[in-house]
Amino acid sequence: MSFFPGQSLADAVREATTILADAGVPTPRVDAELLAEHLLGVGLGRLRAMLLGDSAAPDGYGDLVAERAQRVPLQHITGVAHFRYLTLAVGPGVFIPRPETESVVQLVIDHLRGHPHPKVVDLGTGSGAIAGSIAHEVPEADVYAVEFSDFAHAWAARNLQPLGVKLVHGDLRNALPEHDATFDVVVSNPPYIPAEAIPNEPEVALHDPPEALYGGGADGMELPTAAAASAARLLKAGGYFVMEHAEVQANWIADHLRAVGCWTDVTTHVDLNGKERATSALLAIAGPEE
Repeated sequence: MSFFPGQSLADAVREATTILADAGVPTPRVDAELLAEHLLGVGLGRLRAMLLGDSAAPDGYGDLVAERAQRVPLQHITGVAHFRYLTLAVGPGVFIPRPETESVVQLVIDHLRGHPHPKVVDLGTGSGAIAGSIAHEVPEADVYAVEFSDFAHAWAARNLQPLGVKLVHGDLRNALPEHDATFDVVVSNPPYIPAEAIPNEPEVALHDPPEALYGGGADGMELPTAAAASAARLLKAGGYFVMEHAEVQANWIADHLRAVGCWTDVTTHVDLNGKERATSALLAIAGPEE
């Protein structure tokens, strides 16, 4: 790396941006700034003010830039992921929450407006991003989260314990049988990538855990279908289910929910990029899917 502590911060960030761009990093300038901000601990706004002055590059900056240029996820380098109002601890073994999932959380929050003391469960919580955000933004909610992976469960425990979420180490396919027909909301962002659809981004393909990506079966729909079946079992009659999925799966999921016979008001929702990102439905009759 050609820049070292003692070089100006502005020059170092400028050079880091070029290095990251050459490595194919999608947002090189932002990542260069965030790596500097991580080392300096000053906040992004303060960092950008410092770029206008004569501040020096922080010790170790070149090492972090070199690591990011190898397409190690930014969040693995800094150890945190920002999601809505939360700063989550993340690292190897847990799926890094995506900005598009924030819109799924918003669907739940909008549905819960005016609902006193709702009971909510997040199936396949990963880092705890969805469950934690609901607990933080709807403090009157009684929030549960289910995670199967040992590694992800450990990260979720770290993130969710301060928020009062009840974390269960279990399989979304059969978790919480003692709570059948008691939840007001079931939300899930299950693995849904088809078996042979290898992600293009090295950060995803090489660093996100496979069990958090691939939904099972050639079409990736085994776990999403199981999440819907568990939702039908766990929800009260009239309860709300919302699940994230790939854009190309929206029609299949909506058709499946309509065909099952226990769901009504099946609705597809787009994210901020206009992609069909989630599907919701209300449980018309209590009981498991057929």
